[in-house]
Amino acid sequence: MASVDQLGVATGRVAARDARIRRIYARRSAQWWPPIAVLALLVGLWYLVATYYDRVQGLAFLVPYPHLVLKAAFADPLFSPQLVQDLGNSTQVALTGLVVAIVIGVAWAILMSQAKWIERSLYPYAVILQCIPILALVPLIGALFGYEFLSRVIVTVMISIFPMVSNTLFGLQSVDRAQRELFTLQGAGRWTTLTKLQFPAALPSIFVGLRTAAGLSVIGAIVGDQFFQRGTPGLGVLIQVSTSRLNGAGTYAAILTASALGVVVFLVFGLLGRLVVGKWYDFG
Repeated sequence: MASVDQLGVATGRVAARDARIRRIYARRSAQWWPPIAVLALLVGLWYLVATYYDRVQGLAFLVPYPHLVLKAAFADPLFSPQLVQDLGNSTQVALTGLVVAIVIGVAWAILMSQAKWIERSLYPYAVILQCIPILALVPLIGALFGYEFLSRVIVTVMISIFPMVSNTLFGLQSVDRAQRELFTLQGAGRWTTLTKLQFPAALPSIFVGLRTAAGLSVIGAIVGDQFFQRGTPGLGVLIQVSTSRLNGAGTYAAILTASALGVVVFLVFGLLGRLVVGKWYDFG
């Protein structure tokens, strides 16, 4: 009789496990099939537009067929190696600028969080930096720092730094007042309060800023590359060269590659954020 009961318990556990696995798969499929369906719809629409420009307008290079773009990206013996090389160069610029923006942005926000008069003195300049038209500064940056790697990194930092400053400052200032008063009553100094209370509480906001800055860093690398065309070229130069040669498939392949780079960097920092703070904060 005991063995029958044990068999029933084991069977119930297996059924519960199977039901849990089915719920996990159902939840994951519900997360993935809508983007895939939208992608299929967009590809179909792309084929329709490409057919119109090819057969009606006679301007096939303006909107090439998707399969020609994939062929240029992966199977063109002349274009594909250049695409991979330029992708590596743009990735190096984007990641370097992102690291610099993270360091400067976090330090800037920490400094402003220490006193209101410091925030009032420095925050307007972060806003001004965000509002400056980068394209207007390109000639000046090139004249001061040259037209190669350093100038590209500077443009990337200028474009991607504001989300780090604003989100980190918001996180540092969003600490619960009762917890801050408890630290004050315990005689904690500024450094202890910052490292033990403010910075841990600010991590979710910091990673939100990281994801935003990561995407902007790719934009900065492409923009800088298009205007500082000396030195080691990247995807920005490849886009311009392909456009000037009426190589529509190559142009679209380079644009989509740049977009994919931005998405990958965004997802990497999103995953990193979930690993760091996901256990105690619902990091989307």
